[in-house]
Amino acid sequence: MRKAAFGVAQSAIRMLSERANKVSGCHAVLLVGSGDNGGDALWSGFFLRKRGVGVTAVVLNPDRVHAQGLAALKQSGGRVVGINDGPLWIKRADIVIDGIVGISAHGPLRQEAAELLEYVEAPILAVDLPSGVEPDTGVVSGPAVRATRTVTFGARKPVHLLNPDHCGQIELVDIGLAPELTHPDLRQLEASDVKAFWPVPGVNDDKYTQGVTGIAAGSAMYPGAAVLAVGAAVSSTSGMVRYSGHAADAVQIQWPETITTGSVSDAGRVQAWVVGSGLGTGQEARDTLRQVLAVGVPVCVDADAITMISEHPELLDARDPGTPLIFTPHDREFARLTGAKPGDDRVAVVRQAARRFDVVVLLKGHCTIISAPDGRVLVNKPRGSWLATAGSGDVLSGMIGALLAASQDPWLAAGAGAYLHSVAGEVASAGAPISASKLVAAIPEAVRRVLAGRIDDV
Repeated sequence: MRKAAFGVAQSAIRMLSERANKVSGCHAVLLVGSGDNGGDALWSGFFLRKRGVGVTAVVLNPDRVHAQGLAALKQSGGRVVGINDGPLWIKRADIVIDGIVGISAHGPLRQEAAELLEYVEAPILAVDLPSGVEPDTGVVSGPAVRATRTVTFGARKPVHLLNPDHCGQIELVDIGLAPELTHPDLRQLEASDVKAFWPVPGVNDDKYTQGVTGIAAGSAMYPGAAVLAVGAAVSSTSGMVRYSGHAADAVQIQWPETITTGSVSDAGRVQAWVVGSGLGTGQEARDTLRQVLAVGVPVCVDADAITMISEHPELLDARDPGTPLIFTPHDREFARLTGAKPGDDRVAVVRQAARRFDVVVLLKGHCTIISAPDGRVLVNKPRGSWLATAGSGDVLSGMIGALLAASQDPWLAAGAGAYLHSVAGEVASAGAPISASKLVAAIPEAVRRVLAGRIDDV
């Protein structure tokens, strides 16, 4: 506990230095619940006192407070008050340390704790997790702490990936738990992982060895979906893109390097397909989907193709056995596909869907969840919310298709595509709204930054 608390105190010192340009003379308020997280907060106050920080502990339940931590804080000169006096001291705080509940707690904050938060104006440093946020799913069902920074111990927990908005910046403190840790339940790609994974041409490569991506998307009514998906594939790797569909004229105007044909059967050599965006759901579209699934190469299945499979599950019978598929639904498409909304435990339902259909499932959302049929899960944390724009999903499917054509592992292709997609969104937006066309244009710069190691992981 003292190792953990020392880590909390060090993080608090850094936050005070950043905010007030000083440490000594600042004032920290501890919100102390029962259990070990309350003890961590109290011991952190003990260490802060040694740096000249004024410390007030607001104890929510005096009958269940951590006795040793409380004694240490009092011995160091820290102040201890009850809930009724809490607002007075909270208003004076330069930093608030959240030690209300721990990783084993569930449900929203109780009323007395929630009322204290209404007086907080200073940055909040959460101990292990923001109180009131579900530790396993990140769901917020009522009052909860929204932290500026969260300090956790030994290993990151699911909540830190699944609800970055409430956790803020994550700091990991090593307290010697490494020998006890098993394989992670969730994984997150970092820039170095994507750099190692992204296909870069060698001296002996040509357009065929780097992968030929087929795009069966768009229609006379929705040509933009084809233009965006093709543009994303063209911009992501250095191979070749073949387009099949009714938006060929629009595609060739925008992307003259693309080879266009009228049907999948005429497309020629293709090493992966992207199918569905703007395709429609009529008989011709179903025939196109059936042809794509029967080719025997990896397929990224998006948008209308997911809807068609939801309505006509027998379409999957055309799939060549063992052919890798990636489904990329948003919440409504996922509900149509599986018969149920994703709900609170998004990781569990995505795992179930991946096993059920024997495909990689990428569930879009603020945090993108990607599961392989064997249960491996990647979580892609967002880099802002500007990607919530029309056509963004078409861009993502084109990027993933290009990676599949380069013979990359489908689960990692989905994860790396989602990662680069979010980086491209950050590059394109620079803090302002963007269109999907601007997102496509930003892909090369996003790849350049990742390959050059100029990306900070969120």
